Amino acid sequence: MSRLGAAADGGTAGRSDSRTAHTLSRSQHSSTNMAQAKIQAKMNDPPRSKFSRTMSMADRSGRLLESLDQLEMRVDALRETASAMEQERECILEMIQSLQNSQEMRNICAGEKEELSLTADRLMGRTISVEISVGTNRNSQQEDALNKATLIIDEMVKKLLEDMVRGRERLLALHAACVTEAPPVPIDQKFQAIVISCALEDQKKIKRRLETLIRNVENAERNIKIMDNQKLDDPKATNGSP
Repeated sequence: MSRLGAAADGGTAGRSDSRTAHTLSRSQHSSTNMAQAKIQAKMNDPPRSKFSRTMSMADRSGRLLESLDQLEMRVDALRETASAMEQERECILEMIQSLQNSQEMRNICAGEKEELSLTADRLMGRTISVEISVGTNRNSQQEDALNKATLIIDEMVKKLLEDMVRGRERLLALHAACVTEAPPVPIDQKFQAIVISCALEDQKKIKRRLETLIRNVENAERNIKIMDNQKLDDPKATNGSP
């Protein structure tokens, strides 16, 4: 091969190497740009720090707390409804007993009285069969106070059956210890201290029981007066007939 041919070949090879080097340089520059772009995009992503995860947990905790608050309101409404039903049951039983012991029941003939008594007994049985219970959470002190209050009321009821006049005075004194307004009767200070130590729901139940007893005593006294007046107005009693 002549020197000219060799030079030509050498020149061609040189240009080819130069183009290859240039292509590699452009490729490396492109790769560098892509890497930098990825790094920049990574830097622009929202930070995934510990603080961000804590906020996410706080959001979940807030939603759970809100759900529990709503459930608590429903629980309170449930207890209030059950308590109202319990009071309605007591009221119905009291009304049935009042009708059974009423003067109107005594003034009807035997046949009608028997039928009405059977109906009243049937209603009494159906009402008693309805069981409603609203439990109360108590600590040991509240449990002890409730037992003492119940014992005092039970003893008062026994005295009431033995002596209605003195028993009624004792009943009014116990009831006065459970009301906030100033009553026109003496207050049993010892019983008041015991009731205050009871749970709030137990305080309400104690007051309701005493109020029911007061109404029963008033009805009994009214019936006694009616029966006594009838005896005085009886012509046979006036004429001394047996």
